[in-house]
Amino acid sequence: MQHVDLQIAVEAEGWGTEDSLEAHASAVISRASSYLKQKEGQPFPAVPPELSVVFADDEMIRGINAEWRGKDKPTNVLSFPAFPVTPGKMPGPMLGDIIIARETVEREAIELEKSFEDHLTHLMVHGFLHLFGYDHLEKEQAEHMEGLETRILAELGLSDPYAGQDPI
Repeated sequence: MQHVDLQIAVEAEGWGTEDSLEAHASAVISRASSYLKQKEGQPFPAVPPELSVVFADDEMIRGINAEWRGKDKPTNVLSFPAFPVTPGKMPGPMLGDIIIARETVEREAIELEKSFEDHLTHLMVHGFLHLFGYDHLEKEQAEHMEGLETRILAELGLSDPYAGQDPI
């Protein structure tokens, strides 16, 4: 069963084909939503809520980050929930938007000595969890969210992205 209605927008060069991005995002989001439903008891509406994933560049995400968060710099991923959601509570008809910046993902992947695809996968999962109300502002929240990310990524065949680090 499909838990989320995924919409893709490619707004920058260098990402590859829309079909390949959609296939990758669909696999990642499907696994993440299934994990939340099965392991965390996350309810989903009968009609799958809409999720938009925007593949952007540093310039675009810098502008969005400046406008919405007051931070005039690029970042790797931004999540904008359509409605406030608390983990474990029913989401609305729209989950919201995940926006990912290609150049930042590339730089970070090199710095972390990971493949671009693996880092992109992690950021999709990270952004998706934010749409369900998970956060990492406080240590306890960070430990829980990072644990979820690690377990979801393991189901996707990826190693712990936080190994050897303190929670954010």
